[in-house]
Amino acid sequence: MGRRRRRWREPVYVWWVAIAALLIASVLLSAWRLALLALLMWCVYEFALNPTVCRVMTRQGFVCHEPVRGRLFACSAAHQRMKNDAIWRAAGLPNPFARATSQDPNRDTGVVVYSPDVRARLAQNDRIILTIAGVASLVTILTAVVGIVSL
Repeated sequence: MGRRRRRWREPVYVWWVAIAALLIASVLLSAWRLALLALLMWCVYEFALNPTVCRVMTRQGFVCHEPVRGRLFACSAAHQRMKNDAIWRAAGLPNPFARATSQDPNRDTGVVVYSPDVRARLAQNDRIILTIAGVASLVTILTAVVGIVSL
């Protein structure tokens, strides 16, 4: 039986070099639009392209270490539901897309140490980066709209 191989990922520094090159070009050319593009590129990188781990807490209290791409994504559908709930909760809103599931009375519950509310919390560094990237995305979009309107 063969070994399971992980997909090849580009080195992280490739993205940082591209973002830095855009920032340097924006300073040298005095082009604020390039700076906005660099900011938007960083936001997309943090949301969807950053090689990281799932970080959803299991029922026993351990953190899932499966590799994922982007801070918004998880390794499985169940972990993705928990991460979505955590993102909505971090924004101070209930998840409008959450489905009420009926519990099977004959299920094997095992030892539940942590409730779903506790398990569906984002790590502090993820909360900080996602908040900064979200605010930066809004600033980028608003600045681009103002720039288009003022033409």
